[in-house]
Amino acid sequence: MSSRTVLVNASYAPSLTIFRGPLIRAMVAAGHRVHASAPGLTGETARAVAALGAEPHDVPLSRAGLNPVDDLAYLRAVRALIRRTGADLVLGYTIKPCIFGSLAARSCGVESASLVTGLGFAFIPGKGAVRRLVGLASRQLWRRATAANRVVIFQNPDDRDDFIAAGALADAGKARLVNGSGVDMAHYAPAPLPGDARFLMIARLLGNKGVREYAEAACRLIAAGSRARFALGGFFDEGPDGIDPAELAAWRAAGLDYMGPLDDVRPALAACSVYVLPSYREGTPRTVLEAMATGRAVITTDAPGCRETVRSGDTGLLVPVHDVAATAAAMKALSEDGAARARMGRAGRDLCEEKYAVEKVNAAMLGHLRLA
Repeated sequence: MSSRTVLVNASYAPSLTIFRGPLIRAMVAAGHRVHASAPGLTGETARAVAALGAEPHDVPLSRAGLNPVDDLAYLRAVRALIRRTGADLVLGYTIKPCIFGSLAARSCGVESASLVTGLGFAFIPGKGAVRRLVGLASRQLWRRATAANRVVIFQNPDDRDDFIAAGALADAGKARLVNGSGVDMAHYAPAPLPGDARFLMIARLLGNKGVREYAEAACRLIAAGSRARFALGGFFDEGPDGIDPAELAAWRAAGLDYMGPLDDVRPALAACSVYVLPSYREGTPRTVLEAMATGRAVITTDAPGCRETVRSGDTGLLVPVHDVAATAAAMKALSEDGAARARMGRAGRDLCEEKYAVEKVNAAMLGHLRLA
């Protein structure tokens, strides 16, 4: 295997270490030169990326903006970076790095791949002319980008099938599958369960993450006299689906504990006994894997990406999407059954080790990218 120069493009700088750190280390360990780009990739985050063995690059990118002038500036910046670094493989994850990074690679005659970590807002059904236009434009851009890719890697079969059905990937033979981003089983070690029922959700404060369903279910249980504790961690998102601060204030007034953004989720996971993610769809939800690795029962939705992570009745419970009542009922059931919480937590850890250990996922990634 010959050494290659790989450029990994991200839309959120900390994700390069939080989500892709083990993959970057694996690429470097395999003898490849790795560069990484993201907006705001400076200071401590840049030093952390360098510590992985990759060279960091700060690029201009508006993650949630819809201004084509800004997107064109990003495409030009990535194209210049490809030429400056001599990259011969470009890997993007999240929508804009995938789309515009792939188009930049094609203009430079360089191989590219996209890692689809979730279909996101544009693929989730909804009302409104703006949403329909954003969805249509997104699918058309994806089709152009994936035409430039050698492979398109998905984290669950529903995303793959829906992406192809939407016309975003013309050549289905390019599709590959991996089991999420993987989780470091040593870093997320099992932690003793609290004796009482404590529920936790960690996510960007977006409607499509199921934040409203979780918060409203928690508020219903609190109002009904539940002695369980309910916590929410995560940062506000400026995207079109972001939670309004006034909504959060109302939930807090009703008894929900808002923990704010979390740099390290492990203490919060150790303090909970059940993890909840009522998301509308995911690639593979990383926080669910982290919760499973630490030995927590999980409540999540019977939705693409989420349903693959939980064996209902064994490692946790599945509930319908958008269903506050079902979410509340599942939380109530586990709040009253400490033995089930412990049993499901142990089974979740075993499943995570079997299917989602980061070494196994990264080996598959390197194979699909022809870096192994």
